[in-house]
Amino acid sequence: MKKLVDALSPGLRVWTPTLSNESSLLCEELRAEPERALGILFAGVQFPGIDRMDYLALHPQARQVGWFMSPSMRRGLLEDRAELLPQDYRELVRHVAADAPYDVAIAQLTPPDADGWCAPGLAADFLPLVWRQARRRIAHLNPALPRLPSSFRVHVSELDFSVEAEAPLNDFTDPAPGATDARIGEHVAGLVRDGDTLQFGIGGVPLSLARALTSHRRLHFHGGMLSSSVQTLWEAGAMDADAPLTTGVVLGDARLRAFVATLPRLWLTDVRQTHDPARIAALPNFVAVNGAVEVDLFGQVNSERTGGVIQAGAGGLPAFAQGALDSPGGRSLICLPATAKGGAVSRIVPALDRHSLVTLPRYLVDTIVTEHGVARLRGLSVAARAQALIGVAAPEHRAALVAAWDDIARKL
Repeated sequence: MKKLVDALSPGLRVWTPTLSNESSLLCEELRAEPERALGILFAGVQFPGIDRMDYLALHPQARQVGWFMSPSMRRGLLEDRAELLPQDYRELVRHVAADAPYDVAIAQLTPPDADGWCAPGLAADFLPLVWRQARRRIAHLNPALPRLPSSFRVHVSELDFSVEAEAPLNDFTDPAPGATDARIGEHVAGLVRDGDTLQFGIGGVPLSLARALTSHRRLHFHGGMLSSSVQTLWEAGAMDADAPLTTGVVLGDARLRAFVATLPRLWLTDVRQTHDPARIAALPNFVAVNGAVEVDLFGQVNSERTGGVIQAGAGGLPAFAQGALDSPGGRSLICLPATAKGGAVSRIVPALDRHSLVTLPRYLVDTIVTEHGVARLRGLSVAARAQALIGVAAPEHRAALVAAWDDIARKL
């Protein structure tokens, strides 16, 4: 019987399917025959908490390239078996285009239609970047995948090797939002107007925002990831049924998959389209809603590193922030709780330090939202920015921030 792992041999560079298109069949085969990972360099845009495969755990001579930190990647870095590339999505696109072709690209696709075309299922974000240039193209053809409209498709004649088998899909369940998420969501909803085009991802704030926007009308969506929050808006009548919903990934459970299969104008496409600032800027009233770890009084945003430990990557945040700023009437909203560790630590800080990373420089930052309110920074002076940010910090930390800013201001 044919197996996907039959295409693997030592020394190959292999691109793997990720996110909602992570192949449970490939994972099962590799766990059953971990020696197949000997000398393989695995690459793919794995997300912590979503992707489940630990390639480095298969074999001590397996290696990995990635763009987001995870427990597996952290262990691999310590063992000198992993490379973490500090690239946002636009640089990732340039890097892959300039890099040597992968020896093997593995995809999870739908079985072919009557004309021989396979659809990319639930994710068309990164696979198109490597597929045409790969030396060998391998597919898990999974009848469980929905056939969704997409800019990317694969003809069976392109496949060097394939295995058709129904296998479970990678489900994702949003965590329940808390009271802080709800307050942030309400503040964000106050900044959204009927007819706006929204971008948001997963998590408590997007879920809370969707619930707070159910009375809005004619909303549009353009983003890298479509989640159950869009379903909430659609079922409430808040979305414009005649407008396209453009995304690279559909991420959720069986209920969301059944829902998206009914959408008349859903369109899956790759990161060159979803994260192109020029395309985003062409959408009037584009509202980008993203998160952060901390923001300093200059307006610099760290969305990657906590206490000196990298937790994530830049991802699509820089592209969406730039596109929103260039969009007529656009807004870029960075949302975060005002504190961490039960209120002991302020996430509005005097200045980002050696334990932080600058994901967004201050000149790309528009509006900061916490549970305590909204700080609109665009067009403000340095001093006015600091005052606005102190105003959305937790009240118990404001005096210390005022004192810290006074000291900073004397040295400007």
